[in-house]
Amino acid sequence: MKTGNRLWIFVLIVVFLLSSCAPPDTQGMEVRDAWARPAARGGNGAVYFVIRSSAADEIVGVTSDVAEAVEMHESKMSGDVMEMHQLESVTLPAGEDVTFEPGGLHIMLIGLKRELKLGDVFEITFRFKNHEDLKVSVAVQDTPASDKNHLANNH
Repeated sequence: MKTGNRLWIFVLIVVFLLSSCAPPDTQGMEVRDAWARPAARGGNGAVYFVIRSSAADEIVGVTSDVAEAVEMHESKMSGDVMEMHQLESVTLPAGEDVTFEPGGLHIMLIGLKRELKLGDVFEITFRFKNHEDLKVSVAVQDTPASDKNHLANNH
């Protein structure tokens, strides 16, 4: 076998070994179907979506220019009363969808700086414990976004 052929085979083996040993993308983050209902300026609003992280992580904060304050909340039934509590963080198990929806987890927009009208789009920014910040576009609509309407998708 010629030296050039041996070198070529060696290079192919090294490339194969390096590609098969590369760590998986453990920082992948996907946010789907982000939406908010219309809301009046000065009032409050809520954002709903589905989020999935390829590695275990936590949402530790959310910001947006459309509101004076942005908080993570969870609504739960306590007997006959729906109670809402602010959360400091939300755990994201690896590879599992976490759904923010009416009557459950949601992002509260407190003290809206502008009216949120049907058809508007605004941004929120997620802060994570182990992942870089992620900006997400949110559509203002009456009902949840469909699976076909991926407004934010960052891997």
